[in-house]
Amino acid sequence: MAANPSDLMDPPYGVIAENLESGTVVPFLGAGASLGADRRDNRFDGTILPNGSELSQWLAHKCEFPEQPATDLAKVASYFQIRTSRGDLTRSLHRVFGGAAPVRPIHELLADAPKAMLIITTNYDDLIERAFRAKGKPYHLVTYPEDDVNAGSVVAWKHGEPKPIVCAPNDLELEVEDTTIIYKMHGSIMKDEDVRKWESFVITEEDYVRFLSRMMMSGSVIPAMFNMHVRNSALLFLGYGLGDWNLRVMLDTLGRGTPSSNRRATWAIQYKPTPLERFIWQSRNVQIFDRDLTEFANAVRARMSP
Repeated sequence: MAANPSDLMDPPYGVIAENLESGTVVPFLGAGASLGADRRDNRFDGTILPNGSELSQWLAHKCEFPEQPATDLAKVASYFQIRTSRGDLTRSLHRVFGGAAPVRPIHELLADAPKAMLIITTNYDDLIERAFRAKGKPYHLVTYPEDDVNAGSVVAWKHGEPKPIVCAPNDLELEVEDTTIIYKMHGSIMKDEDVRKWESFVITEEDYVRFLSRMMMSGSVIPAMFNMHVRNSALLFLGYGLGDWNLRVMLDTLGRGTPSSNRRATWAIQYKPTPLERFIWQSRNVQIFDRDLTEFANAVRARMSP
């Protein structure tokens, strides 16, 4: 089989470094961004984080899921919730994501960038927040609540504020230029008991249906105040696998309303993508590079200004 062109070329490390230094790139963090080197077992106890397929199989084992392969996380999570309860599902996610898994070099790279930026992630873990706190860098945190009480809203913690703002996405007033904004599209683990009531996870099939229906009503997965910034920035997808169909929906919505001649570069860094994933990325005009994210982070850092 002929080599894929992206395997013969390095990512444009210098250009990506310049975009990070100027705040003109929007990183999207997928599950692969949180994976460590030690992946020899499935003891996901907070020190080793799983990808989506591994989390699905772990939950399937706990609830005796009746089908194999049990790799559809949304389907398995729905079954888990029906067999047990939402509370049991949430407690299981706390066991996985509530520990002290180490911050990865890609998180440290983003936290070290000199300019504020918009960071978007579908991860439940708090590694990117911990990287910013360890560097003493300010950030605003915006999450999506999956509950019906706050349907159609976002929950936003301004830097240094103990209580969040709950508002419609289009009413959110935060400036990307001033302070980095971390937008957690599918919710987030909340380790502090004082803010646990704002915790949410978009994980079951029903959660995704609600999320996508609200997205269609608003016209975008991105709050309106972020849209112009996204359209004027390069996009950098880190550790995403395109077996995740909701990511494909997100890619489609991001391209709407922007003439192809005006679109900035879009790159994806993914370790060992499948042929199908390569095809999907390339069909959406995304340059895909098969690279380990630690290797990628170190190469970009080497090209940034001292």
